[in-house]
Amino acid sequence: MNEQTAVNNYYQKQLDNTMPETVNLKAQQEFDDYVAKLRSIGVNVIVVDDSKEFDTPDSIFPNNWVSFHENGDVGLYPMFAENRRLERREDILETLEGNGFVINNIVDYTSAEAEGVFLEGTGSLILDRINRKAYCALSPRADEDLFIEFCEDFEFTPVVFISNQTVNNKRKPIYHTNVMMCVGETFAVICLASIDNKKERKNVIKHLKEDGKEIIDITENQVNNFAGNMLQVKGGNGELYLIMSQAAYNSLSQSQINTLKKHTKILSSSLNTIEVCGGGSARCMMAEVFLPKKVD
Repeated sequence: MNEQTAVNNYYQKQLDNTMPETVNLKAQQEFDDYVAKLRSIGVNVIVVDDSKEFDTPDSIFPNNWVSFHENGDVGLYPMFAENRRLERREDILETLEGNGFVINNIVDYTSAEAEGVFLEGTGSLILDRINRKAYCALSPRADEDLFIEFCEDFEFTPVVFISNQTVNNKRKPIYHTNVMMCVGETFAVICLASIDNKKERKNVIKHLKEDGKEIIDITENQVNNFAGNMLQVKGGNGELYLIMSQAAYNSLSQSQINTLKKHTKILSSSLNTIEVCGGGSARCMMAEVFLPKKVD
């Protein structure tokens, strides 16, 4: 558990009477099993070892500090928690280049940290790369002005809203958009009830429908089980898979599963320890690489 992020990530819990070493071993086992499952369906997974130099308990969620784009651009993002800023490592970009990916340009927003302004990568940004739309739920970790700047730089149409959850009988902003929303090629999984403002909710629905997405509406209880924290990836032979945790899958109704299966195959993996202690799930653990490959 990262005490610096727990102030507004209400999904994290402290495991009582459990030794940190035990938690760490369980988390590593879940991580390794997850990687094996992704590789088994033909997903190219690049695993980078954490540095022992710094205390970075959330480095298992790389999608918050970096994003990769088809034109060779890389986005670097300002992080709310000081110990998460240590996750940004140049050697990770060099690893990708060593794997044959091309980086043409780095767009660096990290100076915003000095002003207390944050935008946490594809945690804050749900990118519909085909329709060039970016969805963002504003929160202490997602600043509207910086989001608009990102959309101008990367040529996305911004869709802004506030998404809330109930914490001790109060409505508080959900810390990351990717907890309550996932956009696939032909569908979107979203907790519409979390968008309290009706005008904002209608606007999100309008954008999804005009792009031909079938909307699978999930409940706040399903969000608490990380059913919004999913990512569609391409496996071997170009087959599409929706990746989620076992807890997320178990929280879905049969009719929701049937609807999803019309659009995509489903792959789930147990991430219980990571979800409870880290407050993130399957989608947060993947920083998808859209960079172009070197031509020999």
